[in-house]
Amino acid sequence: MKKITKTLLITATSLLTFQSCDSQKVVVNREVETTNDGKMLLGTQTKNQFQKAPYSDWYVKEHDEYAIDQKTVDELKKEKLNSYGITLVMGTWCEDSHREVPRLMKILESMNFPEQKLKIIAVNRKKEAPNGEEGVYNIQRVPTIIVQKYGKEIGRIIEYPTTGYLERDLLEILKKDNTTLKDLLK
Repeated sequence: MKKITKTLLITATSLLTFQSCDSQKVVVNREVETTNDGKMLLGTQTKNQFQKAPYSDWYVKEHDEYAIDQKTVDELKKEKLNSYGITLVMGTWCEDSHREVPRLMKILESMNFPEQKLKIIAVNRKKEAPNGEEGVYNIQRVPTIIVQKYGKEIGRIIEYPTTGYLERDLLEILKKDNTTLKDLLK
């Protein structure tokens, strides 16, 4: 009898917990029509959105023409970039995003970077997303590429790579990282 009562109590508690959770619906791949900029992506995005018109006009050309620095990509693999998280904040209206976003995607594709570790947030000209997704990142310019380990930012690339190559800037960020899980728990 105690076992049945315990099971019922656990089941009832679980159901009440699930019902009381106030979950927000996350809209992915939101697209809006603007007066000045035409179609624009806003909020959380997936990379396949860039392969659709009108974004494909700038994305495909830059993606296909970019020559990856393979030696640096090999070093990124050794430094285990795939174990990090990357947040990309960009604007589909922004020339720098038109250049750097396709390049970043090509680099990540060449490394088989896990798509679930890449978060893409599209913002408007005020650097805002509809649900405030960009809020925790203090975005001043786009694109901003944020590299994270254990959820903590370890470096970022703002607007364009200082070395001239995204893969080299990413490698510099990883080589400077000495964060351990133990450090984060302090």
